[in-house]
Amino acid sequence: MATAARIAARSSLHRLAVRPASLRTFYSNASAESAISESADDLAASQKSIFAPLDTFPRRHIGPNLSSSQEMLKALDPPVSSLDDFVKEVLPANILSAKDIKIKGPTSGEEDGFTESQLLSRLVEIAKDNTVLRSYIGSGYAGTRLPEVIKRNVLENPAWYTSYTPYQPEISQGRLESLLNFQTVVSDLTALSIANASVLDEPTAAAEAMTLSLNALPMARQKRPNKVFLVSHLCHPQTIAVLQSRADGFGIKIETGDVLAENCKRVKEVGQDLVGVLAQYPDTEGGVENFKDLADNVHQAGATFSVATDLLALTVLTPPGEFGADIAFGNAQRFGVPFGYGGPHAAFFACNDKAKRKIPGRLIGVSKDRRGDRAFRLALQTREQHIRREKATSNICTAQALLANMSAFYAVYHGPQGLKAIAHRVIAGARVLEEGVRRLGYETGQRGKDQEGRVLFDTVVVNVGENKARSFADWAVENKGINLRIIDEGRIGVTVDETVEKVDLEDILSVFKQFSAQPVELNVEELAADLKITAAQPSPAVPETIKRTSSYLTHPVFNTYHSETALLRYIYHLQSKDLSLVHSMIPLGSCTMKLNATTEMAPVTWPEFSSLHPFVPKDQAKGYATMIDELEKDLAEITGFDAVSLQPNSGAQGEFAGLRVIRKYLESNPDTKKRDICLIPVSAHGTNPASAAMAGMRVVTIKCNNQNGNLDMADLKAKCEKYSEELGAIMITYPSTFGVFEPDVKEAIDLVHQHGGQVYMDGANMNAQIGLCSPGEIGADVCHLNLHKTFCIPHGGGGPGVGPIGVRSHLAPFLPGHPVIPTGGENAIAPISGAPWGSASILPISWAYVKMMGGKGLTHATKITLLNANYILSRLRPHYEILYTNEKGRCAHEFILDVRKFKDTAGVEAIDIAKRLQDFGFHAPTMSWPVANTLMIEPTESENKEELDRFCDALIAIRQEIAAVEKGEQPRGTNVLNMSPHTQKDLIEGEWNRPYTREQAAYPLPWLKEKKFWPSVTRLDDAYGDMNLFCSCAPVETLEN
Repeated sequence: MATAARIAARSSLHRLAVRPASLRTFYSNASAESAISESADDLAASQKSIFAPLDTFPRRHIGPNLSSSQEMLKALDPPVSSLDDFVKEVLPANILSAKDIKIKGPTSGEEDGFTESQLLSRLVEIAKDNTVLRSYIGSGYAGTRLPEVIKRNVLENPAWYTSYTPYQPEISQGRLESLLNFQTVVSDLTALSIANASVLDEPTAAAEAMTLSLNALPMARQKRPNKVFLVSHLCHPQTIAVLQSRADGFGIKIETGDVLAENCKRVKEVGQDLVGVLAQYPDTEGGVENFKDLADNVHQAGATFSVATDLLALTVLTPPGEFGADIAFGNAQRFGVPFGYGGPHAAFFACNDKAKRKIPGRLIGVSKDRRGDRAFRLALQTREQHIRREKATSNICTAQALLANMSAFYAVYHGPQGLKAIAHRVIAGARVLEEGVRRLGYETGQRGKDQEGRVLFDTVVVNVGENKARSFADWAVENKGINLRIIDEGRIGVTVDETVEKVDLEDILSVFKQFSAQPVELNVEELAADLKITAAQPSPAVPETIKRTSSYLTHPVFNTYHSETALLRYIYHLQSKDLSLVHSMIPLGSCTMKLNATTEMAPVTWPEFSSLHPFVPKDQAKGYATMIDELEKDLAEITGFDAVSLQPNSGAQGEFAGLRVIRKYLESNPDTKKRDICLIPVSAHGTNPASAAMAGMRVVTIKCNNQNGNLDMADLKAKCEKYSEELGAIMITYPSTFGVFEPDVKEAIDLVHQHGGQVYMDGANMNAQIGLCSPGEIGADVCHLNLHKTFCIPHGGGGPGVGPIGVRSHLAPFLPGHPVIPTGGENAIAPISGAPWGSASILPISWAYVKMMGGKGLTHATKITLLNANYILSRLRPHYEILYTNEKGRCAHEFILDVRKFKDTAGVEAIDIAKRLQDFGFHAPTMSWPVANTLMIEPTESENKEELDRFCDALIAIRQEIAAVEKGEQPRGTNVLNMSPHTQKDLIEGEWNRPYTREQAAYPLPWLKEKKFWPSVTRLDDAYGDMNLFCSCAPVETLEN
């Protein structure tokens, strides 16, 4: 958190403060830019000392060097003499910043960032301040052994972590297949018919389960004023807290208690007000209950029964789908993903067939391609918030694809028998531990056990005596290097995981022995033998009433790749089907697919960062505290805000957090009427209205000018006046989603402030602002950032992401808190994510990026990202129409290519151009958003001029192919565009009777003969996939047929 002193120092920057009249650009000195962007040959000549380091980072991150930049400036339409003159043509003069970014570098007073070697040295020092102990805290997180073959070849492999969400399935078949494997793991183990491709974390999944439950009710019940969601008191505490955050916006009361008490009496009492019921299985204290009767009672009340569960436990326990659960979710972290101080981890979410078209998040389905071959794709995309907007019940815009793929490969590697063996080992360890502490005279938890009172899965809760838990846990840390969970003042929890070996059990028992009134000698082997757990009989007995009898993971993929050689080849087989940044630029508008530098990525898998449980005592995470504090300060400096929260674990969660903070602030003012109107431009990202609705706000749309895409100021003024007494906020994306810096943004902000509203700035396009302007200086009150866009966290094939929020001082007291580890403001809203600092283990990536770039490097990167976009625009303008530019014909960091007329002139649509680009080895730009049947292009600063030219050449060649159709030289419907993309199989098999040659299909430009990426399937049949929804690994007989 930003310090109180820093907040106080900036508090004079009131949201209505007058801005300085004299403004200038950051770091406009040309020689400084030369040092940043010059080639290595000339770098030494620009250094101040012969001994200056040569491994500076900005010139490695930024694609164009000085000479290329000058060539590009000359090629602009119209040309410009200098980079700074160009910037002044892109940004309105009244928003240019009045100060330089100050990022603390390696040397006091220096403006340059760390070199790569300096940064790694600093990281080593920071890492030393994190203390890695053995953590058996549990509470939804368990120790795991990440197989090195997965760590090295997936987690640390840019071919897996630099790809984008698989919206273009023909060049994404590898990760789509892997994510389908993940869905199959979840569906099989939960015994529910459909599972999604992951969600953000377990508490967020719980919130999604609650809103799905609400959405499943008849409309009359959805509108009842006293809606109740019953939650077991034995759910994890962070889950209950996040549920509260989400429930407020939907008018749902969270009622926590014993859901089984008196034969589910409370379920019956709530009656028609019941939205649903949530139970934990196994629960947070290790108990395992039979929920069959509870499920029946919930269903009799016409409500939905949700179960938070553990995938490893479901290898031996009756799955939720078999005792009547409608929804099952949880954290897949213990399937091969390290603690990471809280994330990122892939949460899973499964439901019955009845809810499949309402399931949140992304869903991988099996379809077929143009040739009739099996192919995978994202299914049911019409459910997404981009289409449903404020009517959406979820604002999910990403998943945890990289982590889901890791967990999928973990399941593939171990197979069903391997997973069951791990589960048996875990249960055996828990029972040996339980038996030992009982012999030492302690009482253990009695609820949710077998007939002999034995623990049924991994967690043992021990009564250590009134007010003794803290001293007990402290002694374990200081003397044995073990973290235990403090349940309350008199109870300790211990969660056994796959990393626990004989010596660990002995050490844990020695802690209990230290405080025992009857410290008898214990032998772990003898304890196991007494429990009839031996090498010959390693399977602990599980009561028949809750024992799993159904099969799971029977598909060959889970029973084949159990040697490292086999799995390695499978990983690379899938990888070969996917296009990522290792192949070519990914010009997706509003996605900012920039370099994810290796030095930035390096610390993610260091044990000092990856092996900390999120709930360890703060003094064991001092290194993290240093890094988090520095990153928050740097982001506050960059954005012009006073305080930052890093907790939101996606951009959409950042939106939700920012709006929740605004609402809490408005509610705290006793003189304020209910201000719940949120103004949102029609051009906004679809998550904006969805997030506003989730925060309990009423959405009112603002028109945009059809000529230039800018806000319709007359409409904004009219809406502000109409809703003046109810206006809560406006959400503005800047630059706009149309790719321009709106000149009237400050006027719009002042107008909203005058009518009592707050200003939320969507930071999705922050890559065009850094160093040139800032949300705080422009006048916003809160802004979320996408660290997975602007600040170099990789997209991971569809997640992870981080969406921190920056706020002005008056909003800082309301930043999100946490029930386990204190964080946030003094009047904190309920947490947005399950871990105190969200996806903490990937924060070092953004921290490293900022530190290595420094203020000058960050500013120059912004200038180049603007230049790259305008260079492409200038090259394509003679061939295509550009939808929106500013008055000087410039775009911001992205622009919209208007291809709508080709539907009439040639029967060619945006999708045809997108698919044809695959034949050139490029991922398509963003398709049909924010304007239908257009393409939005964003190149980022990391692409050099040569790559930009290749992309431009490809689009110019495609325009010539369109022209051939327009002239009648090629037919409509069966031309090279309509039939794209082309696979090797498509070109080789069968007779060739098309109106274009095989060479035209495969090698439309000469350089493709040397460097060619082949799609693995032809164009998918989307309609077939949605009408024949199948979202798990197909049975072998189906494949054979």
